[in-house]
Amino acid sequence: MTATSTAASASPAALLGVYARVGPLFVAGNGAELVAEDGTRYLDFVAGIGVNALGYNHPVVREAVERALGTGLVHVSNLYRTEPGERLAEELVRRSFADRVFFCNSGAEANEAAFKFARKWSGKTEIVAFSGSFHGRLFATLAATDRPEYRKPFEPLVPGVRIVPREDWAAVDHAVSASRTAAVIVEPVQGEGGVRPVDPEWLGFLRELCDSRGVAIIFDEVQCGLGRTGTLFAYEQTGVVPDVLTLAKPLAGGLPMGAVLLRDAIAAALKPGDHATTFGGGPLVASVALAVVRTIAEPDFLTGVRQKGEWLAARLASLAARSPRVREIRGRGLMWGLELAEPAAPFVTAARARGLLVLTAGANVLRLVPPLVITPHDLERGVAILEEVLA
Repeated sequence: MTATSTAASASPAALLGVYARVGPLFVAGNGAELVAEDGTRYLDFVAGIGVNALGYNHPVVREAVERALGTGLVHVSNLYRTEPGERLAEELVRRSFADRVFFCNSGAEANEAAFKFARKWSGKTEIVAFSGSFHGRLFATLAATDRPEYRKPFEPLVPGVRIVPREDWAAVDHAVSASRTAAVIVEPVQGEGGVRPVDPEWLGFLRELCDSRGVAIIFDEVQCGLGRTGTLFAYEQTGVVPDVLTLAKPLAGGLPMGAVLLRDAIAAALKPGDHATTFGGGPLVASVALAVVRTIAEPDFLTGVRQKGEWLAARLASLAARSPRVREIRGRGLMWGLELAEPAAPFVTAARARGLLVLTAGANVLRLVPPLVITPHDLERGVAILEEVLA
């Protein structure tokens, strides 16, 4: 049976309707393109919401999966040692500020774990997050996510989580308490909140404030980490080093994986039984993640991301200067938002009709997060379609 004939018999009716799925049924992908069941090719500036950093059908991912399957070890559980997870942890420690790594299955799980670790370390309970934040949809991470429409149906949420205005010096000084606050969590570049790079000077103030009050800083790099902004970790561009860092989306090349990176001072507070995961860091996903991290971390690869990001920034600035619909462009590397003077959703639909996939980041922002391996030609092609749509 061919992929097309299999697809033709599929129906979304059995899926829980928590996603308003749109567009065609996709059956294949290659490079920066997705292929629909009718053979139509779509240029993808969504990349699985920032997941497919290496695009589709990349040899690094394909070969890593094949090698891992060849061992016969897809899952063993964390009751026992396996080599891939240990090697991946060593790689992440070597390339970051961290001393220890915890693996899980998603960004929301990574942030929930980070909250628990900070509470255990500090003996305090409060978490401070910021306006525009998105940290997940589990009960604690939803409480730290500044999206009222997501929160309201599930209230009351986890208590002890406070959201204060982003980059408001006085507000954070008032909110962060030496006696109550376990941690503050911040995205160095907010994703769902409109693609907003956070002011490095304010992050430096936040670091000093937390140091003086015995509070941990968690950087949520689930979307902006692992090469997306042009450096392996987004914090490298801020001059501020966190105590805890969370990763997920691109980590395992499209397989579900999250990670928490943390300093020894916090890790020392955790003992066996304090937290757990059945699937986290299993040999298959860890093998693929190790190959992905090593590929993205190559200096030439990151240089390429920065160069393409600089080109895209200039091109989008030119577009904005000519389009009264575009109020502002924001971003770093290959993570950009175009804030419009009107709702963004109709332009997502119009772009898809022309063969370009983009997404929103809030009601009025178009978000562009193409695969990091995208070619300059495909970048140019995508922006040209965007210009047509915005015209």
